[in-house]
Formats: sequence, C-alpha cells, structure tokens
Amino acid sequence: MADNYLEKRYDEVFGTKKVTKRVGHTLDELLMKNRSTRGYNKAYVVKRQELEQIVSVNTKLGSGCNRQVLRFRLVTQGDESQKVLENIKMGAALPELHLPFPGTEPEAFIIVCSLNGDDKLALIDLGMSLEAMSLRAVEMGLNTLIVGAFNKTKLKEAFNLPCDPVAVLCVGKGAERFELVPINESAPHAYYRRDGIHYIPKVKLEDLILN
Repeated sequence: MADNYLEKRYDEVFGTKKVTKRVGHTLDELLMKNRSTRGYNKAYVVKRQELEQIVSVNTKLGSGCNRQVLRFRLVTQGDESQKVLENIKMGAALPELHLPFPGTEPEAFIIVCSLNGDDKLALIDLGMSLEAMSLRAVEMGLNTLIVGAFNKTKLKEAFNLPCDPVAVLCVGKGAERFELVPINESAPHAYYRRDGIHYIPKVKLEDLILN
C-alpha cells in the first residue's frame, strides 16, 4: 500500500487537510529576541554544556571553501571569566553610562579564534557563526553580545590560545528591555536608552532595497 494512502483518501473524501501544529519559534520571533545584551541576571549561571550546545551550530554551518577555520574557547563563571571582562569593552556608543552596570556583567563567554587570521573568507565565516550562535542562545532562552572591541594580545596570552581571537560572544540571561525603532535611511543609526529601555534604530525595508 502506498505511503499515506489513508490520509490521502480522507482528504479526497472529506476535502480537509490535516493541520500540523507548529513547534518552536519562527525565524522572525528568534530575530526579534536576538538583541545585543549588555546587562545580565547573575542569578542565572550559564553551564559549560549550554555553551557547547551553542557552539554546536558550527558543525552545520556553511564555510568559505569549506575550510572551517574557526575554533572556540569556552569560559564559564570564575577566574577565567574575570580575565575576559578585563580585556573587552562594551557599550561604546554610550560611553557616559559605563556599561555594563555593576552587578550585571556577563560571566560566560565564547572566545572565537581563527586559524587563518582575519582574511576575507574567515570573516564571512565569523559573521555566519556569531549570528547562528546568537540565535541558538535565544532559542535556549539566553541572550548574547558580540564584542569586537577587545585586547587581542592580552586575551591570547591570558588563555594561551594557539590562534588569534577574532571576536568574543558574551552569553547569559538578559536583564534588559529593548525596542526596535523603524527609521529612514538618512536618520541617525546610533542606539540609545530612555527610561530604562534600550532603543535600536532599524532602517525600513523600502530604504534597504535598491531600485
């Protein structure tokens, strides 16, 4: 008997379709929740297994020429966490706030390294990796911050890394509120805070598409 024969006959006779219940989040939902988070709830301690689960997306991602040059150093709460904090900068666009606020610092990190430095293909891989890992974290109920401002030399020495760090991903349970603000292409792009809410301007679709 052909596969799904009874289901097909049921549809033919009764003219109905079986409704499949959606499981999990849509991509749009994950993207909306995936905001750069600079303040975290320290009551939640990120475990190494969670970081491994986040990094695991890299075993499924595309890679330039399939070189797969990215490597990952996992850091959880403790002395190593403090070493990372001492060598990264957060919230550069809001220097007057001195982010993160005391008591809200991230305590788990993924240090992303590259076997090929920051050549073109490695940077393409890096962008895909960071976004995919951030989306996986959101799917797990966590939040992230991609950090590109860090002391490469000191971070490499502190963790005895065999290759150059190219980015740091902070991971934790977010303690901030966000709101996206649609803007025209010519409007200011800088994020800002007001009444405890972090506002992120996003260029409208019609201004993103070239006619």
